[in-house]
Amino acid sequence: MIRYVFATAITLAALTALRGVPHSTAAVKVPEPAVDEPLATHPGEEKAVLAGGCFWGLQAVFEHVKGVTKVVSGYAGGEASTATYEQVGTETTGHAESVEITYDPSQISYGQLLKVYFSDATDPTELNRQGPDNGPSYRGVIFFSTPDQQRIANAYIAQLGQAKVFKRPIVTQVVQLPAFYTAEAYHQDFYVHNPTYPYIVINDRPKVEHLKSDWPALYKDYPTATATSRQ
Repeated sequence: MIRYVFATAITLAALTALRGVPHSTAAVKVPEPAVDEPLATHPGEEKAVLAGGCFWGLQAVFEHVKGVTKVVSGYAGGEASTATYEQVGTETTGHAESVEITYDPSQISYGQLLKVYFSDATDPTELNRQGPDNGPSYRGVIFFSTPDQQRIANAYIAQLGQAKVFKRPIVTQVVQLPAFYTAEAYHQDFYVHNPTYPYIVINDRPKVEHLKSDWPALYKDYPTATATSRQ
């Protein structure tokens, strides 16, 4: 959890020299999921919870996806009593930094969200880390809440593995969601509110740019910022 300790006074050049260019700046364009649900015939609301590195970047990417109506940064995998930034940063709580994505299933499917996740939001081959961030709180997890989500996630991981899309094995976990806990207010829409923050420039802006170039039909220029936050 060192990234927020770096005050905005640190220069981009200094941060680049300190950390180098992380893996998250290089996207892999993945194939369409072979197993998915068809788009719903009527508008509705469903939720997906995904983890894979800093939630700032995950939130930034999915807020630019068409059909997504809200994205909240938070924690999943541990207990309610330890769902704070400081405690999760000890890497002893079982939590992973996560995002809760609310989407309209008549506009985008769960499989399409996973396509964006594996292509532009995270590197699924990194174990207990993501780019410059180390520890199990940065692990890749698909937290399913329905049997269909579990089925689609497992099938897609198998498909990507068989196609050898990535040079290394996929280590993303597929785990039933125990609960999702909203993160502190200052973490919400961090990318929107801090576009020149060095960590954002190096690690997260490329993800949004890759989304725009990889999947233009899914990309929207104006992010869906959330008003849901915890003080």
